[in-house]
Amino acid sequence: MAVKGTALEEAIKEIKKCVDKNTIIISVLNGIDSEKVISEYYGREKVIYAVAQGMDAMKFGTSLKYTKEGQLLLGITDFKQKDKLDKLTSFFDQAKINYEVKGDILHSMWAKFMLNVGINQTCMAYNTNYSGALMPGEANDTLIAAMKEIIELSHYEGVDLTETDLKHYIEIIRTLASLGLPSMAQDAKVRRYSEVEMFAGTVISLASKHKLKVPTNEFLYKRIRGIENSY
Repeated sequence: MAVKGTALEEAIKEIKKCVDKNTIIISVLNGIDSEKVISEYYGREKVIYAVAQGMDAMKFGTSLKYTKEGQLLLGITDFKQKDKLDKLTSFFDQAKINYEVKGDILHSMWAKFMLNVGINQTCMAYNTNYSGALMPGEANDTLIAAMKEIIELSHYEGVDLTETDLKHYIEIIRTLASLGLPSMAQDAKVRRYSEVEMFAGTVISLASKHKLKVPTNEFLYKRIRGIENSY
């Protein structure tokens, strides 16, 4: 499944006639909920966790540009799926798709979620690129603060992100094309509704469950919704 979060429900229904008992489904969507949504339709046993990271693709119309291909991180939380994971990696080996199997895939998913919550929302909210978000100033302060809120939230969700994870993903951003734009900043350029619900929306909902304060993500949510309301 490789669609925008806003199209996930429709895409799930579209593949119905292609899914049988042997089907393996992976999702490369942003966020931390798509596997759960897909599983509700087709069963948890068919879904292998996947994270796409390290790419800097920009797509406008039919034009696609990138300097980094990125890779897929794959993993399971139920050893009963080991056979399906092996079949999937064998297929990827044949197709020469870059992947890595992770022992703690949920940690990887949350770490990527932390990155997206920070860089995607910051670049859209401040109309800037990777380089601009990394320069000292308000945008960079917002980027770091938003990511730190995910670190705190992860502890309540049984996933222990650390400052080391934050530093690692900041370094990943530094390897991307400096003038590149993450997907939400690309959305803003073409006046397309973003995945803010998958990011700040999810953070605010989970924080409410645990009675945590997430002022930076609340700020980003309101600012991005304001941008979208101006379309």
